[in-house]
Amino acid sequence: MMKISSIFKFLTTAVLFLLLVAGVKAQAVITGTIRDESGNTLSGASVSIQGTGTGTTTDNGGTYTLKVKGGTYTVSASYVGFANSPKRVTVADGATATLDFSLSNSGVTNEVVVLGSRALPRTQLETPVPVDVIDIKKIAQDAPQVYINQILSYVAPSFNSGTQTVADGSDHIDPASLRGLGPDQVLVLINGKRRHNTALVNINGTFGRGSVGTDLNAIPVAAIDRIEILRDAASAQYGSDAIAGVINIILKSSVNRVTFSTTAGANVTKFLGKSITDGQTVQNAINFGIPMGQRGGFINFSGSFDYRNYTNRAGERTGTIYSRYNGRNAAGAIQTVDRTDSFLTANNKTRDDFKQRVGQSRLRSGQFMFNSSIPMDDQGTEFYMFGGLGYRNGQAAANFRLPNNTNNILAVYPLGFLPEIHSDIYDRNLAFGIRGKLKEWNVDFSNTYGQNQFIFKVVNTLNSTMGVASPTRFNSGGPVFTQNTTNLDFSRSFAGLSGINVAFGAEHRFERYQLVPGEEASYADYGRSRQVGVDAAGRPILVPDLRGLVVTKFGGPDSSALTGGAQSFPGFRPENAVNATRSAIAAYADGEFNFSKAFLIDGAARFENYNDFGSNVSGKISLRYKLRDNFAIRGSVSTGFRAPSLHQRYFSNTSTLFVGGIPYEVATFPNDSRAAKLLGIPDLRAEKSKSVSLGFTGNLGKFKVTVDGYLTRINDRVIYTDLFQGNNAASASASDKELYNILLSYNANRAQFFANAINTETKGVDVVISYGTKLGSGNFRADLAGTVSKTMRVGPIKSSELLKSKESIYFSEASRIYLESSVPRVKANLTFTYGIAKWNFFVRNVYFGAVDEATTTVLYQQTFDPRVITEASIGYKISKATRISIGSNNILDIYPEKVADPGNTTANQFIYSRRATQFGYNGRYVYGRFEISL
Repeated sequence: MMKISSIFKFLTTAVLFLLLVAGVKAQAVITGTIRDESGNTLSGASVSIQGTGTGTTTDNGGTYTLKVKGGTYTVSASYVGFANSPKRVTVADGATATLDFSLSNSGVTNEVVVLGSRALPRTQLETPVPVDVIDIKKIAQDAPQVYINQILSYVAPSFNSGTQTVADGSDHIDPASLRGLGPDQVLVLINGKRRHNTALVNINGTFGRGSVGTDLNAIPVAAIDRIEILRDAASAQYGSDAIAGVINIILKSSVNRVTFSTTAGANVTKFLGKSITDGQTVQNAINFGIPMGQRGGFINFSGSFDYRNYTNRAGERTGTIYSRYNGRNAAGAIQTVDRTDSFLTANNKTRDDFKQRVGQSRLRSGQFMFNSSIPMDDQGTEFYMFGGLGYRNGQAAANFRLPNNTNNILAVYPLGFLPEIHSDIYDRNLAFGIRGKLKEWNVDFSNTYGQNQFIFKVVNTLNSTMGVASPTRFNSGGPVFTQNTTNLDFSRSFAGLSGINVAFGAEHRFERYQLVPGEEASYADYGRSRQVGVDAAGRPILVPDLRGLVVTKFGGPDSSALTGGAQSFPGFRPENAVNATRSAIAAYADGEFNFSKAFLIDGAARFENYNDFGSNVSGKISLRYKLRDNFAIRGSVSTGFRAPSLHQRYFSNTSTLFVGGIPYEVATFPNDSRAAKLLGIPDLRAEKSKSVSLGFTGNLGKFKVTVDGYLTRINDRVIYTDLFQGNNAASASASDKELYNILLSYNANRAQFFANAINTETKGVDVVISYGTKLGSGNFRADLAGTVSKTMRVGPIKSSELLKSKESIYFSEASRIYLESSVPRVKANLTFTYGIAKWNFFVRNVYFGAVDEATTTVLYQQTFDPRVITEASIGYKISKATRISIGSNNILDIYPEKVADPGNTTANQFIYSRRATQFGYNGRYVYGRFEISL
């Protein structure tokens, strides 16, 4: 059977060929120049033909060109800080029409958005629910950030994402959230179509623990025109995962323009009294578009290549690095003598040679995306297609294994070793469809395919049960997630009242989750045997068995059992392998009623049925009422849900987890396993939510204001439990003994599960204030945005009878803090931009509120104080086609507070918290950017 990748390549090649054939002849041209009221040309202004997908942006001289078929068109021009200005023009086949624009400065644009309603697009201030519109094209020119997660974290206060460290796969995919909820409670769309999730489950000690998010960083910034963030529950409109809101990424559609940029930078900081330069980054990005056909079609290509070096903010290692066995005391306990100093002297080493690597991981990635549309007739029917391919290689360090570590082989690593977890992340997606008119109805039929593959490799490590024969590099296998979504949507406007819009449609979604086992040496414990009898002398007869319960290989002065598998990240075992699928069908209806120009009510309902857990019905009512032309109140009431992911239902593995500096071999079991039944952990159910929001908008000329409050209640929230253990003591219960043996057969001594353990409430307020004006000969804009939110568990922990007295393990204090306060509950940013002549100035201050250390030790549940991070840049146009800029993030070289809990520092290696996601701890970052636009 043809592979999916082969189908993807064939379809892409075929469509590109058809597009090129269709674009041989263009019959008419619309061109012109866009200026402000003073006659200054506006570079980067948007120009589009209303009712079509045709559009472009002006070059550095303020000029644009659109190739169309002869006819009459309404052309719209807009620019940040200027009012949208539509004009009509008639152009004959083979002719050129000149259409110039002079845009008036309205202070702040009120961008048109399509997210949140299937009716006609509205401006931000007229939507019945809050929507942010982020102009990525503009931000990418001024801001230091080059990845989507970083950009949104600094631009949108309700969005949180931070780089993780020593967290296995989470080091390479940054968990992100909206309004303080989980990474899997925000839905991501591209061009209005559902984006697939990552294959990775965040199971380590990070924010979003136990969740499955969307890898936004797999989408190149160069491909994005703008991002719309719907800050309101939307399951009734868009389905599962939209409890916190929706992020809609709109791809570029410009043509006849090539843009190329190179951004390079590094962290230049002072850390522990030393000047450090590390974390070097380089991004090369390109975007270009080609007009297609005679009716304004296009195909737009984007690509980027990124390199990011690691940073290291580990302190000088304290404590014993090397010890020598010194017999046993009178009680029989092992005695050791610290020989660190002599060991370091003999090997010409210092304590710095035994440091962790604590900071961002090293990454290399290449991303490609395209976006296309081909009108098929003069009535608005068009075929569209978009998609992309991406590859990312990540390299992150695990915990250092000291020379005397029981599982070290001195003949292989006489000085100990620092294991590295490498990842190969493959991402691919393809969406295509056709939309047009069927009598009076707008019809859109589409199919969207996506796949994410995450393969782990562990290097600079060993399997101690293999002795000196152990390899030092292993393929540990990994997960694959595939999703295919088919949609059929209808919408129509009706006369009556002040306008009625009706939409309905259906969706089918297929999902597949796979776990690919690693090579045998990556997971095997070659020190395991099973007893098959006894010999004549009564000694046990043992047969090697990887799942045997008899341990035969020991190490260290205390003769501890050696741990099998690759140190730091044992591979996925054959027992972990899974190939699970499910399908879901949905039907929705959406109606918008404009009772007057001032009063609007929008209602939506959605039915979904999953073949693995059942059905759900969600509903939503939202309204907007204009008190005056420039003031409105708005609000919504809705129900929602999130289906437990296939990852959460079927993921299982064994990994090394450090808790308070102590390593545990932890096995994760699915809920239908024998281990789960022994503890009374039930099958997973869907999360159910209820949301209420209320706010107002104001348009005060040069000032624009929105204030929105919200409350979201989530029942049966899925969490990732803490560590359960068995017991093989003679007095232990039968179930504890059985659990002990199950763990032993998985090379583990602790167990974890996914469970619907709690209910939560999240409440908060979002405020956005914008101001823009003409200042001197330039244009000035200021944006103030902030959020205050609070998430908390409500009601008791939902434990079974078998879990009574074990609630502190089922949902621990550390889990509570991860959920409630490991990301800022208060966050705000104040941004200033000023453009004059060839210069552009950018300054932004971001307030990151307090966060808490996630630990079960109450004494060390530390609150880290707020910090303000300042970033700035200066841009200059060298010529019409070239621009340079320099700037810095965290100009003042601010670091968070240090960790107070010695148990969480691992011999002074983790000076700053790796459990609280505030703003990171890389220090000052400086960069330069060079851009060409032709």
